[in-house]
Amino acid sequence: MKKILLCFLSVFLAACGSEDKENAYIQKTFMLGVPAQIKVYGATNAQGKMIADAVLNEWTRISEEFNYEDPYSITSMINKKGTEEWVKADAEYLELLQVAIDYSRITEGSFDITFAPLWPLWRDAAASKKLPARKDIEKALSLMGSENIEIDHSERAVRLKKKVEINLGGLLRGYCFERAYKLLSKASITYPVEMRLGGNMLAYGGSGWKYNMVNTVTGKKMGSFVFSHGAVISSSGRDGFVEIEGEKYSHILDLKTGYPLKDFSSLTVYFPEFGKENYLSSAALAVMGKEKAFSVLGGIKGSAAVWIDGSGEPSFFLNDKSQAKWEDHKTILDKLGLRLK
Repeated sequence: MKKILLCFLSVFLAACGSEDKENAYIQKTFMLGVPAQIKVYGATNAQGKMIADAVLNEWTRISEEFNYEDPYSITSMINKKGTEEWVKADAEYLELLQVAIDYSRITEGSFDITFAPLWPLWRDAAASKKLPARKDIEKALSLMGSENIEIDHSERAVRLKKKVEINLGGLLRGYCFERAYKLLSKASITYPVEMRLGGNMLAYGGSGWKYNMVNTVTGKKMGSFVFSHGAVISSSGRDGFVEIEGEKYSHILDLKTGYPLKDFSSLTVYFPEFGKENYLSSAALAVMGKEKAFSVLGGIKGSAAVWIDGSGEPSFFLNDKSQAKWEDHKTILDKLGLRLK
């Protein structure tokens, strides 16, 4: 079915194209827990709808096939049977699972897709306004560990060395962008397309793209990444922060310690390309801490990033050959050189 759709898109749209960024076909929905939006510039409604449908159908497939909660998904099958037998999985699933295991290794366990036992403790803490008991956190951590996931690529199968639960949710938004980029490229789509998934944005084709940023602590406009192509991926600890025993906590957990990230508000990263070798999950980068995250980004050509700490103080990283420029937001008073007393 995917190949048929791709061929149809290619035949119908390959010869079409426009740099018209004034008119756009827009389609919106909600998936993976966040708003999703596709904008196709310069296309007719019929052409725009076909492109948007193709992308959103692919995102829906990813959401359903890799779903942690669906009792019939491959993830659920592995979680149920993986300690007793090898569970068959297709190459796509195994590749994504391998990426998750690699992220766990790179972050020394701070990013871990076996976090299932830990999350309910903090969900209950948010409701009761009381911190989880240290002994409960330690018990949850003992039931985690990506090193307990074993992959046999030749046999296309997975097993669990001990009872852990896989949840790929932290990777799926980025993977949706990767698949969307490949889908449009293979179909030779020449219309500029802007794709949004929560706070993430992928720009395909065209030029002169802009990603506006708001300081996640102060709520004030900060500035914008301006770029010709690529993706902006964001993780915000303030999207779901809660107050427990008089202190605010991020919803992003450091899975090495079992506690929310400290002194963190958000990390927003620009990547000029979007393939597995050209980007890292912003959640994986966030749990590394600012210094290590910026160091890793230094090895990804053309990248850029903005880290905002818990007090709202931003730190900027621009790779020497970054293809994104940062534009500060300036109010009328700023432009006139005035300040309010």
